Amino acid sequence: MSEPTAGAAAAARLDARPTAAPLLRRMAAFLYEGVLLFGVTFATGLVFAVVMHQNNAMKLRSSLIAVEFVVVGLYFIVLWVRSGQTLPMKTWHLRLLTDDGAPVSPRRALARYLASYAWFLPPLALAGALALPSAWAIFGLVAAWIVLYALAALLHPRRQFWHDALCGTAIVTARPLAPLPQ
Repeated sequence: MSEPTAGAAAAARLDARPTAAPLLRRMAAFLYEGVLLFGVTFATGLVFAVVMHQNNAMKLRSSLIAVEFVVVGLYFIVLWVRSGQTLPMKTWHLRLLTDDGAPVSPRRALARYLASYAWFLPPLALAGALALPSAWAIFGLVAAWIVLYALAALLHPRRQFWHDALCGTAIVTARPLAPLPQ
């Protein structure tokens, strides 16, 4: 019997890494997440406005943006670390794991949260640079970027989103282990 070579062992480890869930399911969860986050950010904004006596939308705008950033970050980081799933991810049977199949650490969840702004910051920066005249133009640019960014996952060897590849994470299929009792 011959011993496996170091190259063969490395190739076996690469093959054992989690495979990304289908792109369509990940994008369905992304859309559902947006609907859910609308409620989270609305409630956060309402509480902020009442507590800070905000009587004008421009008053304390930067503070509100910072609070929303922290609240949304906590939402994702806590749920990813605790179970690897947000409610939309549970609905679509998806789970966030590290590349080696382990649960995500708080540090890695934070890195993924920050890197996930690649979905929005490039088109918003471009919209600002172009001084786009209307909200519809900005929306169109962001929507086009989201489609391109999602399709860019097809260029990755494991079909991962690029921010997942950067952070060493993967969204995988997570089917229930046993059928629910009836």
